[in-house]
This record gives sequence, structure tokens and C-alpha cells, in this order.
Amino acid sequence: MDASLEKVADPTLAEMGKNLKEAMKVLEDSQRRTEEENGKKLLSGDIPGPLQGSGQDMVSILQLVQNLMHGDEDEEPQSARIQSIGEQGHIALLGHSLGAYISTLDKEKLRKLTTRILSDTTLWLCRIFRYENGCAYFHEEEREGLAKICRLAIHSRYEDFVVDGFNVLYNKKPVIYLSAASRPGLGQYLCNQLGLPFPCLSRVPCNTVFGSQHQMDVALLEKLIKDDIERGKLPLLLVANAGTAAVGHTDKIGRLKELCEQYGMWLHVEGVNLATLALGYVSSSVLAATKCDSMTLTPGPWLGLPAVPAVTLYKHDDPALTLVAGLTSNKPADKLRALPLWLSLQYLGLDGIVERIKHACQLSQRLQESLKKVNHIKILVEDELSSPVVVFRFFQELPGSDPVPKTVSAPNMAPSAMGRERNSCDALNRWLGEQLKQLVPASGLTVMDLEVEGVCVRFSPVMTAAGLGTRGEDVDQLVTCIRSQLPVLTCTLQLREEFKQEVTGTAGLLYVDDPNWPGIGVVRYEHANDDKNSLKSDPEGEKIHAGLLKKLNELESDLTFKMGPEYKSMKSCIYIGMACDDTDVSELVETIAVTAREIEENSRLLENMTEVVRKGIQEAQVQLQKANEERLLEEGVLRQIPVVGSVLNWFSPVQPSQKGRTFNLTAGSLESTEHTYVYKVQDTGVTPPQTPSGTRNKLRLPGQKPFKRSLRGSDAVSETSSVSHTEDLEKTEQLSGGPGQEAPEAHRPDEPQPGAPTPQEAEQTGIFQGRAQRPEGDRPQMRSPGSRDLRFAQPVNSHL
Repeated sequence: MDASLEKVADPTLAEMGKNLKEAMKVLEDSQRRTEEENGKKLLSGDIPGPLQGSGQDMVSILQLVQNLMHGDEDEEPQSARIQSIGEQGHIALLGHSLGAYISTLDKEKLRKLTTRILSDTTLWLCRIFRYENGCAYFHEEEREGLAKICRLAIHSRYEDFVVDGFNVLYNKKPVIYLSAASRPGLGQYLCNQLGLPFPCLSRVPCNTVFGSQHQMDVALLEKLIKDDIERGKLPLLLVANAGTAAVGHTDKIGRLKELCEQYGMWLHVEGVNLATLALGYVSSSVLAATKCDSMTLTPGPWLGLPAVPAVTLYKHDDPALTLVAGLTSNKPADKLRALPLWLSLQYLGLDGIVERIKHACQLSQRLQESLKKVNHIKILVEDELSSPVVVFRFFQELPGSDPVPKTVSAPNMAPSAMGRERNSCDALNRWLGEQLKQLVPASGLTVMDLEVEGVCVRFSPVMTAAGLGTRGEDVDQLVTCIRSQLPVLTCTLQLREEFKQEVTGTAGLLYVDDPNWPGIGVVRYEHANDDKNSLKSDPEGEKIHAGLLKKLNELESDLTFKMGPEYKSMKSCIYIGMACDDTDVSELVETIAVTAREIEENSRLLENMTEVVRKGIQEAQVQLQKANEERLLEEGVLRQIPVVGSVLNWFSPVQPSQKGRTFNLTAGSLESTEHTYVYKVQDTGVTPPQTPSGTRNKLRLPGQKPFKRSLRGSDAVSETSSVSHTEDLEKTEQLSGGPGQEAPEAHRPDEPQPGAPTPQEAEQTGIFQGRAQRPEGDRPQMRSPGSRDLRFAQPVNSHL
């Protein structure tokens, strides 16, 4: 590119291209430098400050821009998109710099240059998208072109609108017809821009019996038009879709054009399927859009060009009305909006434009054909072979229900049960879409919620492939990821009922029905002071659930756990994520119940201990004060005087009695320290209670994670494996002398072991049954390091 810049005669243009290249290089290399610095960026870049008086160089300013763009680690997908702009993106960005430079030319040169740019771009776009003899309006906001077209239609149908204004509209109100499948907020935007009330909008329903449920009902539209004419209204404009914003369906544009000509209405078409007009083969439904009065194109996302304006092509013979409507302008700055697109179209060429759109359509067809072979995946646009949009969702065949979602409820399923089932499927599809977006970011998937079908995943490569660089390998990877996630979805859906039954049958646990959670279920632990009728937050329950969540995450299982408020209240719950086919639900529920109970008991033990310690301190203070009073009475008042007391103690010393108190945390009482001082041994006191544990101790194989079945397969295999594990456990207890088992004969303390001394020999040596016999008062004899103390040779019972 440097060699080509040298051929430019204008030094300003050459310097502009060079600076743009250097600036883009700095911004594109910034993420690599950020990763090398490992988060050592200056925090002052995000804090507003005063303007420096000395000014800054270009490198410092670009560094500030880089910090603002990549300062947050959560914006990695955006930084990746910046790196994939490519040279064609640089050309589009150069157009904005060139526009500022061209605006400094003298008026005559500026007029000639802007006229050439505008006429060239309009001609190229009309020929590429088969819209002959059209005019073009370039705008930044996609809906702005339609607002200008509505203004043009008002001026065309109301000849006195320029003079009388709103009075003309009041006498005969205009009506704008929009499809129910149009993008959200379009009607409100038009009313705000045109100053019209909302009753001027007419929402046309889609088909309900015949045809696609995302296509405009032509018969019902004609009925609405006739009713409006009878009420004295004026049908003004109809907005049709060549590829709806949701699923990419195309209205019957040919039939709609006939209705518009019959009633004198303006027909405007928009949609992603208009991009296919540049291809050699175009479906008849989309090809009919070339006969409409206007259409809106978005070549920026179609061709992967950043900062490129949208284009509205229209046909009108009165330049005065187009000037009043704002579609044309005499300002050179308005004409320069087409400059980035003018440069980009020349850079790509006709073959490059067609190739990009064709590649996007091939990607959608490739995914559609692959998904037809995948079970439990429903394609919602399989009848639209010409649509470059693929919308699919996961579904599960349930007994007694239709595998394909319907708009009417099944006769054998209650409305509440069907609504719960749909919410459950919606949550799973939302989880599936988010997982696929993370696993295959180059696919550009979108998760959306449709009114009839529910939550679906949309793949629209025409809008995303050119910018993200989507390839055929990415589509294959997407299909592979879908296949890998299907077992998780089906198993989670099947384990939900088992999880609900296990939780319902476990004391202390409450099953929470949350239809928006995609996991196997939600559970809440009911502690002793839990108010079941209250919907407010529970601090004690929140503390228990926080500890439970920490314990569950420490188990390092394959399940994910989250804590959050209940679906219908503010009480804390534990949300359990997706599960596999080898998940042991009974062990999971039992672990949750036991762990929560332990946390509650430990919390209560701590609270009780705090109260006991407080009372013990008060009792100790009272006893110490009483002991001081007794010592004062015993020693007398004279011994408390400093000089006299020392003399009396020297002539008649008093034998002090060592009296102290020790606090037993286990028993919660004060005890005397006399035993400690006399026998030089501290009493252990009461044995602390055992920590509560589960009713079942499951044996795990080496490397086996928690909540996993030992063997996969049928229930019979699982029962056999559990029985075999129980038998192994019993054998282990028998060999190790477990509970209820007698010690081996060779280790009984009441019988002599082979090679052990007889009782007579033991009396002579001072040893009998593991205890040394020595006279009272004798000091213990020193043993050599190699001698053996038989006191530790006795077997230790497992219950100790």
C-alpha cells in the first residue's frame, strides 16, 4: 500500500492514507500489547480530566483511544471484530477522512465532485439490485429513509399540505399499514418523526391457517383498507417485508403491489432478502420487490463494511417534492454521505459484491441441510428455500403431545401444563443459544423470543458473515456443537421429574418451580425458623444457602450451582445447572439436605456457644468476686495494708490455696482447677457430639466425581453395581474390624498371642494384659527406644 500511495500526486491525500494506515495499525496491535502488559494499563485513562495546555502527539491520543476501546476484558468479541476489518474496511474508514478534506475545496470543485460521487453510487446500486431508473437517499439511521418516504407520500397525496398543514390531515387521516412481523418499534418511530397520532398506524395480522405464520395476510389487509375508506380515512403507505426481521420470511409482494395500485397506495419494501437481488438466480417473491415504489438496503453489514450508510432507493418524478420531503439536498455535506460507500464499491467490484452475498447464502443452505439430519431440532423456515435466514429450536417429544409446537393446546394437556412445558423448552433453547454463541463465535448467532414458537436461535449470515469472516468450517463446527449439546438437553429434561420427586420426598427441602431456569431444578432448604408464608428475604436462610453453595462448589463435580432469589419471592435458593445421563439425583439431593442440615446445626451450635460463654463469664466474675471477699475475711484487714501486711506475712506467713476456674465449652459450665493443680492432668470433660452425616456413604471408584453413577446403563445394571459395592463395603468392614464385628482371634486382649509371655511370666516381668505392674510410689522406669509399650498393642474399636 505504501508503493501505491507514492503514486498519488496530492501530498495531502498520500499523507492521509499513510496516517490512517498507521492509526489502524496502532489500534489493531493494541490488544496484543495489552495482553503482554498483563493488566498494567493506567487507570487514569477512564477518568475525565482537564485539557492539557501543551497538547499531545498522535501516538498518545491513539493510546488513549486504545485504552477506552480495550480497557474492559469483557469486550474481547468487539476487539476481535476490529482485527478482522481488513483492507476493505480501511477504505470505508478512509471515506470519512476524505469527506472532511473534500469539504475544504472551493464551491465549484466541491459541487462537481459531490455530484459525481452521488450519481455514480446511485447508478451502481440500482444496477446491482435491479432497481432501474431509481434515485438514492443515503442515511445513517436505517429507519430514517422510510420516514422520508412517508413524508414524500404525504406531500404527493395531500396537495395542500404545504399550505394548510395538519388541517388537511385532520379532515382525512392518513393510514400507514405495517405487518405484525415487522421489526419492533418501527411504527412508533414513524409517528414520532411525522408528528402523527398512533391511530394512523394499522397493524396487519399474519396468516393463521394457510401460508407462513410470518407473512402478511393479504385478504385481511384488503378488508382493513376497505374499512378505512368507509370511515373517511386515506390509505397512504404499506410497508412489506422481503425477509422479516425475525425469521426472514418474504411477503407476497406481487399481490401487495396489485392492492397498492388499486387503492393508490405507496409500497415500500425492506428486509435482508433484498440482498439476493444481486445474485444470478432470485426467487419470484423477492424479484417482485423491484417493482415497488421504494426499498431500503443495508450494504454495510451485507458486505462487511464499517461506518457505511444505509440506502433508500425510490422512484419519483417531481424533484420539488423530493426536496421538500428531505430526500434530496443541495448541501455538499449531505451528498458526501455516499463517499465511504463509493470508495468501498470500487474496491470490491461487482464480482466481489456478488461473491460475498453468494457465500452467505451458501452458508445458510449448508446449515439448513445439516440440521435436517439432527434429531430434536426443528427448523422453522424449512419451506422458505430462498431465505438466507435459518431459525431453529430444540424440542423434546413427550408422551401424549405433538412433537411439533402448535399454537393451539393439545386436548390431553391442560393449558397450565402446556405453558409450563413451553417455558421449560424456552429456557433450554436460551441456554443452547448462549452455549453455541460462546463455542462458535464466528457464527454470529442470535437468541430471540418469537410470539408463537417461543425462544429460537437465528443464523443470518447475510448480516454477519462478511464482518465476522464466517466460513463453511464454522458451520460444520456449529452442527457438531449442536449434536454434542443435545444429550445434555434431553437428559436434563428427563431428570427434572426425578429431581422433583426426590426433593419432595426429602425432609427439610422444598422444590421451587422456576420455569425460566434451564437446569434440572431449584431447591430451597427450610430451616427451623423459616416462615413459609412470608415472601420477604430471610437473612438466616440466605446465610445457610451461601454456606451450602460454597460446600457444593468445593466438591468439584460436573454440575454447576448458583444461588439467587426464588422465582416468586425474595428467599434464597440453590439453582442446579445442566446434567448428564450418569448423574445420580438421589445422591445429589441427599448431599444437599445433609450439608444444609450440618450448616444449620453448626450455626446454632455457634449461637448457643456464644450465649453459654457470655453467661459463663458473668458467673466467673461473680465467683471471683466472692473468692476475693472470702480471702479478705480469711487473711484479715491488716494484711491488706502494704507495710503492715508485709511484716505480718514475714512473721506469720499464710499458706495460699490455689483456687481457680476453668470453663468447659462442651458442657457449658464452670469447673474447679483443683484437679489440674493436684494431679497435674487436665480433665477432658464430656465427649463432644459427633458431626451429623448422611445416611448413606457411597463408595466411589478412583477418579470418580461426586454425583456420578458408578456404571452407565440400565437400572438393573445400576442396582447390581450398588449391591456389589455394598458387599465390598461389608467385606472391608469385616477385615478391618468394623462396627458390629469382633476382633480377630490373634488380637483379642484376653487371650495370649503366639510368642507372648504367659501370665506367670508376665507377673515376674511386671506386665499383665498390656499394663505394667509396678509398686505404688515407684517412679516409672525408663525404656529403651527399641522396647515396645504393650499398652498400644490392643485393637482400637471403630466406634471409638
